[in-house]
Amino acid sequence: MAQGNGSPGGTGLPASIEAAWGLRARPVKGPRPGLTLERIVDAAVAVAASDGLAGVSMGRVAKDLGVSTMSLYRYVAAKDELHVLMQEAAMGPPPPLPALERKAGWREALAQWAHAQRRVFHANLWMLRIPLAGPPASPNSVAWWEQGLQALAGTGLDAGEEISVILLVSGFVRNEALLTGDLDAAVASRGVSAQEVMEGYARTLNRLVDPVRHPALSRLTGIEGMWAPGAPDHEFTFGLDRVLDGVDVLIRSRA
Repeated sequence: MAQGNGSPGGTGLPASIEAAWGLRARPVKGPRPGLTLERIVDAAVAVAASDGLAGVSMGRVAKDLGVSTMSLYRYVAAKDELHVLMQEAAMGPPPPLPALERKAGWREALAQWAHAQRRVFHANLWMLRIPLAGPPASPNSVAWWEQGLQALAGTGLDAGEEISVILLVSGFVRNEALLTGDLDAAVASRGVSAQEVMEGYARTLNRLVDPVRHPALSRLTGIEGMWAPGAPDHEFTFGLDRVLDGVDVLIRSRA
């Protein structure tokens, strides 16, 4: 994240991020009052949604807005700063967690938090291409962290352990969304169904796998329906449950 333009002795954040927090006035464009930081971010998100993150440039966004590229730098100092603002807009504030409201327990609340994050990622897969440059620092990203930590309140974990659990769960969600998003794109590019892709993969394995060299794979290739696609959320739910099983062991050890 670009660190220039922050307020002296203040947060150290770029001016546009401080503006998102309400810590400074948003820049005003004299002769073109229609140009705002919000319009710039919305236009950038629209480009990312249609052409991917790689399609986002200051020049492309300026062209779509009908302004000069240099006029954007009055509002956003650099493209990586724009990426943070795009992610902030696409993430939005976290939705309420029913489990937190019902005080149903940390596991249900954290599972709901993970599923909510996954929905956002799958709706905005371009976000997963933004390099991670540090801990969350924009209002919505901090709100998501806050909600995840609230789910762990009362578990007996110390602050460092709570943060590590949040990193573990959010990392799993991010990786699963990236993996399935890439696989779905690859399937779509072939013009065939996921069922046909998996059946073709099974046939390929049956031809290549040697029972002597690959005894475990050889055992799997003979199982009927092993390579057929399952329920859309099966792998995510299975993996998340195993992650939470491990967290449960840690929490029980602290009880």
